[in-house]
Amino acid sequence: MENYYTRENRITTACLLAAGTGSRLHPYTDSVPKCLTEVNGQPILQLLVDGLLDNGFKRLVVVVGHLEHCIRSFLSKNGGGLTIEYVTNPLFQTTNNIYSLWLAEEKIQESSLLIESDLIFDHSLLEDFLYPDKIAISPVQPWMSGTLVSMNNQNRVSAFNMGVNVYNGSMRKSMFKTVNIYSLSWLSWQKVFKRLEVYISNGQVNEYYETVFKEMVANGSLSLEGVFFDPQLWYEIDTAEDLKNAERILDQIEAFNETL
Repeated sequence: MENYYTRENRITTACLLAAGTGSRLHPYTDSVPKCLTEVNGQPILQLLVDGLLDNGFKRLVVVVGHLEHCIRSFLSKNGGGLTIEYVTNPLFQTTNNIYSLWLAEEKIQESSLLIESDLIFDHSLLEDFLYPDKIAISPVQPWMSGTLVSMNNQNRVSAFNMGVNVYNGSMRKSMFKTVNIYSLSWLSWQKVFKRLEVYISNGQVNEYYETVFKEMVANGSLSLEGVFFDPQLWYEIDTAEDLKNAERILDQIEAFNETL
């Protein structure tokens, strides 16, 4: 069995998905990509880069598409010493994140962190993602939407649940919201890519990559340990209202760190 907790297996490469148009964040994303919208005067991307640097990451692979020149320009000046490589999704307007993740394979040939570009979070929460195979999850809150997971008594994901009412009362105690941060071993990534290949070859380019994770967890080919995120220390930004709420969360994060 692979030893996940050795110096040799420590993850230092991150893959950031940042190709989408961010249409729900209109008009902010008309002139800049979603990851360059600002929370309390700080671009989301800068907060992400700072979090990676604070946790010793060395390399960042960015899948770009919408207004990619803005991301390239920003990171050329604000990459903080990270080795940055790009993968362009030329079909970003007509594909979903499953296609972006599939494209990333050309640059990802090792254990890595998978993260989406619309998140703010306390940087210390990444400490558990320096080793594979982990998934960030959070207790369900009223503002949350998207994919839920069920957990078994070994704190591993037993099922992905998509298309359900996130804040349904019966769901709150038994399911958790995905935060869209994963660490994957090289072996796990190879397995994931093989399944991505099947979907893409079948023309299923408008799926979410969680569809692949759901299938693999169900058949036992992917095992992910849950890492709990305090809902007061992270936020996912999709809309203008989310930007306002994210400002409050960022203030809470800063206040939290001042007490340490």
